[in-house]
This record gives sequence, C-alpha cells and structure tokens, in this order.
Amino acid sequence: MYHLPGTHRMSRLRSPGPGSETREVRNVFIGLGSNLGEREASLKAAIEMLSKLPQTLLIRVSSLYDTAPVGELDQPNFLNAVAIIETGLSPRKLLWNLLLIEKRLGRTRQKRWGPRVIDLDILFYGNLIVEEADLIIPHPEIEKRAFVLVPASELEPEFIHPRKGETLSQLLKRLDLRSSSVKRKGRLWF
Repeated sequence: MYHLPGTHRMSRLRSPGPGSETREVRNVFIGLGSNLGEREASLKAAIEMLSKLPQTLLIRVSSLYDTAPVGELDQPNFLNAVAIIETGLSPRKLLWNLLLIEKRLGRTRQKRWGPRVIDLDILFYGNLIVEEADLIIPHPEIEKRAFVLVPASELEPEFIHPRKGETLSQLLKRLDLRSSSVKRKGRLWF
C-alpha cells in the first residue's frame, strides 16, 4: 500500500482554475488493470497521471495482484490494483479524464472484456450512487470480483458499499477465494 503524506488536506488539491465550479471533495476508488505489454509500467504511468489531475490528490495505492481474466478467458492474466484519490472533479469529469489517460497510454476499445494495455474504472465515488447510460457508480458487480475486492479491502476494509450496505471485508468474505486466481505480486514503488 502506498501512502502520501498530508492526505485529506483540501489545500493540497490542485486548483480548479478560472471559471471552474467548486465541488465537494470525495474519496474515490479507482480500479486499475493491464494485461498487455509492460503491465506494471502501464499501471505506474496511469497512477502518475491520476496524481496530476486537477482538483485531485492521490491518497493510497494497493499492492499489485496477478489475476485471471473474467469474461473473455483466452487472453493473458491481468495485473490489477486499486487507488484511492481525493477529488473535486464531478463523476462525469473524472470519467472523461480516466478515458483520456487510457487513450494516452495506448488503449483501443475493440472487444468487451478483451485484452487491454490499461483499464481504469470508477469503483466508488464516496457514497454516491449514479445510474446513467454510460456511467454506473458503484461499478456493477464489484461484490463478485475478487480482483477488485481484494485490493480495495487492503486499502479500506471497513468502507461500506453504498448499495449493499456492507463493508468491503464482509463482501470479500462471501467470495470463494480458493477458486480465485488473485495472487499478490508486490507493490509499486515511486
């Protein structure tokens, strides 16, 4: 787990700039994954870009986990992690920035659940619930995904899922981790 000094300080957040709206700052869980190319380098680059977003402060990053793919099984294993950021960006603006980071790192969207150089997902945006055509928060099926729950629980085991009303550690206990192929690989070093 990676900690930054001086967390939870509003003054450390990047200024929104002239003409920007001021928003309440929220802790946001971001899921990161990569299964093409230099997986660890892709995750590290994405985290560095996350830390430079406006109105955003990187708080913590989980360990790295090697995981089997879900959905499309005929592809390389993923390297996954979860980052917690503090941000004043709206969910929509944050999503736009995550898509931009993916594009800058070479992601092309060809096949749902297919291989990718980088994948960034908003898992939780504080306790906010969003249901739009192209943005659902909390991210659907978190409670079924060990590759998300394991690193997220490492960071905040007592965080309460806004829809389920249960902590991440409670949701994780329900998964059969014996059949899961989530294996801790170590940490990212900056």
